[in-house]
Amino acid sequence: MGWDAASLPDASGRTVVITGANAGVGYFTAEQLARAGAHVVLACRDPERAEAAVSAIRRRVTRASVEAMPLDVTDRRSIDAAAEAILEHGTVDALVLNAGIVHPPRSRRTDDEGNELVLSTNVLGHFRLVARALPALTSAPDARVVTLGSLASRLGRLRLDDLQLERSYTSWRAYAGSKIAAQAFGFELDRRFRASATPVRSIVVHPGYSTSGRTPGIRGVNQPTRLKRFADNLQAAWTQGKDDGAHVPVRAVLDADIEGGDYLGPALWTKGAPVHAPATRASRSPRLGARLWPLLEQASGQPFALL
Repeated sequence: MGWDAASLPDASGRTVVITGANAGVGYFTAEQLARAGAHVVLACRDPERAEAAVSAIRRRVTRASVEAMPLDVTDRRSIDAAAEAILEHGTVDALVLNAGIVHPPRSRRTDDEGNELVLSTNVLGHFRLVARALPALTSAPDARVVTLGSLASRLGRLRLDDLQLERSYTSWRAYAGSKIAAQAFGFELDRRFRASATPVRSIVVHPGYSTSGRTPGIRGVNQPTRLKRFADNLQAAWTQGKDDGAHVPVRAVLDADIEGGDYLGPALWTKGAPVHAPATRASRSPRLGARLWPLLEQASGQPFALL
């Protein structure tokens, strides 16, 4: 069945939490879900940018139901506080794991716990958040965890024997490896949901090649320079705006026909309508997922037993 991003199902009565939703694909995911009628919680590190995004959604979406929540996915205390806030909502219908570092530092950096910063931001913080906030999802009738992967997962490998890249750090290895790990986590999470009869679907998506220069300008959210606009529009044949990239996670949240373990991306790989897509063999590997899980538990300081 096709998906019409311009005519979304009514999401009234549903609550969706989106990490890193003050800009980029996360912001437009929030705006589109708010337009569909959902109550949207923007879980963001920077309070000022979060409030700017909330204000933008309220300006652009009539009667939008939206709020901000503090969340730094590299800080365990912040993660735990956000999980408690999510639990206080009572029922959450979807948790979109969108926050992440897209442009990693050139030299290896760590968070306060000593974890490599890109892995911490793109994977470990979300692992801990899902484990702690899960009861809010299990009380919903059709809850989903949506993990943002990347096409970069096709261009690297995950080194389980050097997950923290202490011996082999480059910015590209950090980014590609973190996205393989994020996707592997999403697929392994769904396998564990099914094996334990947990009534939640875990869905993995990627937004294609979505750039800020091809994205609508919004005060306080997306304000690319003229040079950025010019440069990104030179790549128009294989890129799209972040508003179009958001169609993929929005479908993962709202489409009743999407199953746990599905992988969605743009129809033309880097751009286009959201469709089912093939994930890498490594991402889908049950063996890799099973070996990765205890490493994530250890690095995040969070046991996560479903079986």
